[in-house]
Amino acid sequence: MTDKACEILNLVRTQKPLIHCITNPISINQCANAILAVGAKPIMAEHPKEVCEITASSDALMLNIGNITDARQRSVLLSMKTAEEKNIPVLLDVVGVACSKFRREYTLNLLNRFTPSVIKGNYSEIKALYDEGYSSLGVDAEPSIRADNILKVAIKLANNYKAVILATGEIDVITNGERAVFIRNGTPHLAAVTGTGCMLGSLCAAFMTNATPMEASVFACCYLGICGELSKTDKGSGSFMVNLMDRLSTLDGKEILKYSDIEEK
Repeated sequence: MTDKACEILNLVRTQKPLIHCITNPISINQCANAILAVGAKPIMAEHPKEVCEITASSDALMLNIGNITDARQRSVLLSMKTAEEKNIPVLLDVVGVACSKFRREYTLNLLNRFTPSVIKGNYSEIKALYDEGYSSLGVDAEPSIRADNILKVAIKLANNYKAVILATGEIDVITNGERAVFIRNGTPHLAAVTGTGCMLGSLCAAFMTNATPMEASVFACCYLGICGELSKTDKGSGSFMVNLMDRLSTLDGKEILKYSDIEEK
């Protein structure tokens, strides 16, 4: 995977694919800058009257249901339909489905109608998609959920929805129902600033333009995790975020090969 990662990054930086993002306003800036940092081009359009046209001209689609609105609900549905018709890879980030019955019902309706390439969420969000009786507070994962437990859930969801499941936590868990990978790259600093989970979804969408959904998910987790590790500072969250953006735009193949911590399960 690490050899393949260098190839993926070089292709993205050379081809500069267009990534259409419909995401929450809290993280729009971070998502756009993350996409730019790896050499792709973002477009953050969300009006229902234009999203079909813009999705159709894009190379990948990233959807994030955080801070959902009536207009964004409609736009996500329209864009998913267009992407499916045009065979454009889609990442769906199920932010908040564990803390909101409305978001869970909306997401399950989407998944019953469309098949995203990757379904992304933290441990609690992925568990909530599987167990409709489960809930948690806020958009952070419940600390007691372990990677081995969420892997069992993720495999079932991957087979049910025919999609790659990307479950984020201290150990990122990725499976397509047949293969499963644990990623141990990362740092608690990433959870101390807003938008880093959304940035991960953006990176995965960018990498899907030149990789399978499984490969893109593994590489995105490694890439952001390594950048986080190399950005650690005692100066505070502001300095960490600046360092992270610098690392996202400068990480090279040698560092990817050196620092990637991937375990095939």
